[in-house]
Amino acid sequence: MELRHLRYFVTVAELLNFTKAAQRLRVAQPALSRQIRDLEAELSVPLLERGPRTAKLTEAGAAFLGEARAILQRADDAVKLARAVARGERGEIHVGYAPSLTTEVLPCALHSFHNAAPGVHVKLHDFSSEEMLRGVGEGRLHLGLMARPSERALRGLQFELLREYPICVAMPPKHRLARGKMVALEQITDEPLVVYSRAEYPEYHAMLVDLFAKIGRLPRLAEEHDSAPSLIAAAEIGRGLVIAPACLGILAGGRLKFLPLHPAPPLIQLVAVFDPHRLTGAATKFLAAARSVEISRPLPDSRRRNRSR
Repeated sequence: MELRHLRYFVTVAELLNFTKAAQRLRVAQPALSRQIRDLEAELSVPLLERGPRTAKLTEAGAAFLGEARAILQRADDAVKLARAVARGERGEIHVGYAPSLTTEVLPCALHSFHNAAPGVHVKLHDFSSEEMLRGVGEGRLHLGLMARPSERALRGLQFELLREYPICVAMPPKHRLARGKMVALEQITDEPLVVYSRAEYPEYHAMLVDLFAKIGRLPRLAEEHDSAPSLIAAAEIGRGLVIAPACLGILAGGRLKFLPLHPAPPLIQLVAVFDPHRLTGAATKFLAAARSVEISRPLPDSRRRNRSR
């Protein structure tokens, strides 16, 4: 039994006329009659009583009609769903993200994506950089929003630049350094620092080492924290300064003052990492939404245009 048999039967059952049914289906009437007989033979049940001009459903045929319609509807629904998923209009995508670095972009991207694809559910995963790279590489994540990894860490994956942020020093508003407009690295060599966990953010610690190597010193690490809110809270109560991208100031609000470092270190790059061979229609739409986010707050003049590698 094929879907074709069911469609032929339903059409004849609705019109109760083989000639009219053949015309609607655009098939020859003898071929239509043969297909219906084949269906009845397979079921071993007569579905129609044939008359000179009209046909009539048997009791078994009337019962079969409702189920045949339901099967055809399910088949049509399956086709529509498959096409909608391929177009990025239905389904689910999994997106990994770095909370502090995506504070500015992610909410706007989610809003824009929901408007473009309301039938797609976005499941967010707060993962470390290594977890995101592994998840994208293994196909468990469609995208990873993170600090730009090294070429070696990418392991064949691609990235697209979304934003660049200056590195700042954050401190309580009453800290002695908060009165200035910027902070020289030499001014904080003896200051304790509260930092992200080394185990989960190794690239952050590598950045600190490179930063302080310019003046021949090592950073003075006081405490490690596994989340941006706890990092902000520790800095607020005076446990140490925070060296972080300027976008962390969105989370901190007025609790901390963010000042640029002088001389300015390289910008932190927020990128979307993906496997081009696994980029679904919905994931492509999400990437477009993240790429097109308009931020009302001015970004650094040195931010370069988006690019892909």
